[in-house]
Amino acid sequence: MSAESAAATLRHIAAACGDEMPLPPRGDEQVFDAPWQAQVFAMTVALHERGVFTWSEWARKLGAHVAGAEADGSDYYERWADALSELLVERDVVAAGSLRKLTEAWHAAAARTPHGQPIAL
Repeated sequence: MSAESAAATLRHIAAACGDEMPLPPRGDEQVFDAPWQAQVFAMTVALHERGVFTWSEWARKLGAHVAGAEADGSDYYERWADALSELLVERDVVAAGSLRKLTEAWHAAAARTPHGQPIAL
């Protein structure tokens, strides 16, 4: 996904949320700093398209998480991932324990993966 199309999708989602969804602080500049940010963004869009949550529900959840974010927005997508995780647990899409174990496994795999290589669980 290009930065331009990601930014346009973010604006579309924000508009669908009545412009209540907090956007990344950099506006239309580089939307993603790392591949995982684009992936969590894409998962969120796909889950919405499957009817797991509405954009209004997403805006409220993300807003609650972003409210405590770093002033410079450096942890925006970490907050995004936290909001998505919480929403998936609330919707019984995934059990909290399973999500926690998967997160721990991913971090362990990331720690042992050479830089630039794909992370394999």
